[in-house]
Amino acid sequence: MGMAKSDSFFIRAKISGLTGGAFEQTAIDLGAYVDALGKSVLRIHRVSTQYVCGNFDAPTVTAANGEARAYWQLTTQSQAALVDATDKSVISTGNLQSVNATAVANHYSFSTQDVDINPEDWTNGYLVGVEQIYLGGRATNFEQTTDIVVVLECTVETLSSSAAMALALSQQ
Repeated sequence: MGMAKSDSFFIRAKISGLTGGAFEQTAIDLGAYVDALGKSVLRIHRVSTQYVCGNFDAPTVTAANGEARAYWQLTTQSQAALVDATDKSVISTGNLQSVNATAVANHYSFSTQDVDINPEDWTNGYLVGVEQIYLGGRATNFEQTTDIVVVLECTVETLSSSAAMALALSQQ
């Protein structure tokens, strides 16, 4: 299975204005890179995540002695809500948690991704054979609306026709 590799490049996507826990999703068009019939597939090597609260404000929590969370997922199929990593469409997931341990609203004591660290990189990358992937997420209890941005480091490879088609079919 000879694979022709390309130089790495970056794909960026954002879901904006998350608030109140509503799930939002945006499609990421990979049609320029993925063509199962033409044997061209995308390999995602790294996922980098940025959480932006308001105008780059602190991730403050609306309630005193409360918490706020921002969840995101990258999937090969459109979703209506957050799914867990047992779903075969999941490429990567992440979560930012901010805690306000003070008696005053709109403060924060600490924030962490340790509750669901997205894989910063895989050993051999994640192969994608579909022409669209989806960035979805939701945020609750932050003082400001929240944006979630992902940057994907990718390469394009050529697989045998049968391998590329099998991969594409497994991700639909």
